Amino acid sequence: MSARTRQPASVSAAGLAPGVRVTRSRRSAIWSGLGAIAVIAVLAYLPYRVYSGTTSLLVNFFILLILASMWNLLAGYTGLVSVGQQAFFGFGSYFVLIGALHGVDPFVGLPIAVVGCAALGLVVWWLLSRLRSGYFAIATWVVASVCYLIIIRYPSLGGGTGEFMPGLPNINIKYLDAYIYWTTLAVTAITLVCVYLVLRSRLGLELTAVRDDETGARSVGVRVGRAQLLVFVIAAAGCGAAGALEVISAPYLQPGPAFSVQWSAEMIFAVLIGGIGTIEGPIIGTIVFFALQQWLAHYGTWYFIVLGLIAISVAIWAPRGIWGLISDRLKLFPVGYWLWPAGQRLGPPEAAVAGEDAEQVT
Repeated sequence: MSARTRQPASVSAAGLAPGVRVTRSRRSAIWSGLGAIAVIAVLAYLPYRVYSGTTSLLVNFFILLILASMWNLLAGYTGLVSVGQQAFFGFGSYFVLIGALHGVDPFVGLPIAVVGCAALGLVVWWLLSRLRSGYFAIATWVVASVCYLIIIRYPSLGGGTGEFMPGLPNINIKYLDAYIYWTTLAVTAITLVCVYLVLRSRLGLELTAVRDDETGARSVGVRVGRAQLLVFVIAAAGCGAAGALEVISAPYLQPGPAFSVQWSAEMIFAVLIGGIGTIEGPIIGTIVFFALQQWLAHYGTWYFIVLGLIAISVAIWAPRGIWGLISDRLKLFPVGYWLWPAGQRLGPPEAAVAGEDAEQVT
């Protein structure tokens, strides 16, 4: 489907009736962008007003948001369900550690970790590209376990006990915490912008087609392998960035926690609770996860029981997640297309949602 232009276009080659026009929902995106800039500005000002404990908590929040956004891009828009993204998270941490042990500033090691995990993603995709559904999910878990076994064989990296990362700036701890917070906030903002731009591009439309029907997408000319490869590499790079931020914020690195499947569990929980297949879903899900974590922190094992009950309840009664309950009425970051029958006057996105004749293609 040729739907890259912002102006209404006639579509006939994609199986649509002649005269059907394709438009994007644009009005709410402008206000959402301005609102997002305002939120980022407020968050950037927080270190001047709150204690380091609050900014440290927000650093963990941003790291999980990055992970959830990457998993959502991979599973929610490409249909590739991975339970082994902790492989890239762990290697992102270790790329920073390796650089720091050789005199590279950890903040400089952050982009190195992103590039290194993207390269690792190419290798992993070459190994797993023919697998789908449950086979793909289990294979990614196996890859993460293999990565852990490789790392613990190197005593120079601490083996199985861990290693302290040197090289952080020797400045007042309050300023260092602020620098870490601002870096994490910047990476989170870049991640969300990149996800939005990917989904607004032609690649985003291809990803949606692949997710809904891979065979059908191939039949209309979508290069499925290329689209999945690009998204897998992007997700690997994003998870690597999250891992790099984690080791910068907590400089003692242990292989067990770095490659723990708990990271995948948390990002999957956040996406499913918030709403898979939406940009807003991981944000809502991460907020809910951290709110529950703070509320239930003193209840021991009840914490996991409540999380499990909430996940089951949402899966049964709200399979589209929390954001899915209101997304038909409100779209903060619209990335879909609207099909307008011939003769119908084009209206604002709200009119299209309310109209009976307009149809959304997401």
